[in-house]
Amino acid sequence: MGVANTLGHQLLRVLVSPGCQRFERQVDDLESVQRALLHRWLSVAARSPQGRRDGISADWSWEDFSRRMPIRGYGDYAQAIATQRETRRGELIDSPVMRYQPTSGSTSAVKWVPYTKQFLSEMDAAITAWVGDLYRSYPQQAGGTHYWSLSWIPTQMREQTAGDINDDMKMLSFGKRALAYLTQAAPQEIALAQTSDDSLFATLAWLAADEQLGFISVWSPTFALGALEQLGTWRNELADCLSRGSWGARTPRMAGVKCPKSPRAAVLLARWDGKPDPAFFRELWPRLGFLSSWDTAAAAPWAAKLKRLLPQAHFQGKGLWATEGVVTFPFQGRFPLAYQSHVFEFEDVQTHRILPPWELQLGQEVIPILTTGTGFARYRMSDVVRVDGWLGEVPCLTFLGRNDGVDLVGEKISATTAQGLLDGLKLADALPVTLLALDDSRGHIPGYVLLVEVPDGADRDQLQQQLSAQVERGLQEHFHYKLARELGQLGPALCVALPRMRDLYLEQCRLRGMIEGNIKIEPLRHWSGNVPAALREVLDANHSTAAQAA
Repeated sequence: MGVANTLGHQLLRVLVSPGCQRFERQVDDLESVQRALLHRWLSVAARSPQGRRDGISADWSWEDFSRRMPIRGYGDYAQAIATQRETRRGELIDSPVMRYQPTSGSTSAVKWVPYTKQFLSEMDAAITAWVGDLYRSYPQQAGGTHYWSLSWIPTQMREQTAGDINDDMKMLSFGKRALAYLTQAAPQEIALAQTSDDSLFATLAWLAADEQLGFISVWSPTFALGALEQLGTWRNELADCLSRGSWGARTPRMAGVKCPKSPRAAVLLARWDGKPDPAFFRELWPRLGFLSSWDTAAAAPWAAKLKRLLPQAHFQGKGLWATEGVVTFPFQGRFPLAYQSHVFEFEDVQTHRILPPWELQLGQEVIPILTTGTGFARYRMSDVVRVDGWLGEVPCLTFLGRNDGVDLVGEKISATTAQGLLDGLKLADALPVTLLALDDSRGHIPGYVLLVEVPDGADRDQLQQQLSAQVERGLQEHFHYKLARELGQLGPALCVALPRMRDLYLEQCRLRGMIEGNIKIEPLRHWSGNVPAALREVLDANHSTAAQAA
């Protein structure tokens, strides 16, 4: 490991330690910390055009704020954000906008979240406490290089971002970020390559060349799995580049990023058969000791698969982070609320009461409502979390799934309902990808289709029949779905099983403009428009059999 890397770890550890200690020290002062955060937010929001339109006063109490401000969504801010981006003047809050971060969504409905100086300081508070706890709990992480996700955006959207890089490091303050870059296995400029394909190729080249790689942090486990599989697909081209230290034909598209040189990695890749293999990855990255990704709800089976491929690494879940803010993060083996970052309220899923965080109860299922330095006030998330305990007075939360759902004909199927159904399936060696709601599952009748990934050579016909029947029985337990089926408004539930179903799903997400690296495996998806040919073929071939089984 280089001197710069070692020095970077040492100095970064010193810088994040006070923030980690502060988070720990104030866990018994939840209400006072949250009220103080709201007071600071009101003082800067009141000076903005949006704040004046809303009549916000810096003197409001928590109770005044909760009574006078409505709960909102992105649509309530879309026009102000568009004006802000066009005029370059602050509309939502009196804090400079550093960049706009796109969220995953269809290309026609991308949400651009303003990352202000204040909001970045809020995110810095959470990531500082997390990194500080990592260094304290896993001191070996100071002995290797790190890869923190560079979730580059789709190729067709790159001109809209003015060269901004969707870089996890940018959540840290400037000083911490500068030190963190010294520890990185791959240069951030990779994200500026001409296409997403080139960005991924460059990422894999730098990671394969790094024998000292000790830490991998990505958001979606499917992104990491896809990268490992692509490493096998590109192994010969990568071996050639790493043996010569040149990008070859890709050079003009690499935005001046240097190609690493590693004869060792070139030899390993050249003799590899390309099949994902724990033994190969252990030989390629002998010092890999830590792995982090989403691992709850629909991501759970994919995280388990990733852990099996990289068993030498300790695994840690991510908690609940979103483009609009952070809700929980890992700390001392738990997932406490990021109470020092944003102002939090919660909506009880059952009663719809709005509660401050200090009034939450054990076992309660709630939806987070965030007030943040973006300027968003009482911004309702689409996620459901459960209260599983406390760190001091701070609630610890488990992500259960998204609260949004699908309503093709009035059946009202929620994402949490779909997740419960998927959890109860008898899948054998299959992995669930999503329960897909289609406007036309066959013959212009809408319906639900379970997508699963199976090993090569699996008995797909039998599995599809069995799972179609299981899904239909599970959905029939819900009154509105059962009624829609009896009225002929929905076709019977179906299952499509394919060896590389995850790739088909991810490709469809990319075609819909979603952010590379941030694409989630969701328990429930609604795809409008044309059904991919690979699905349509199986649906048409198996519809009659599945209907009889149902």
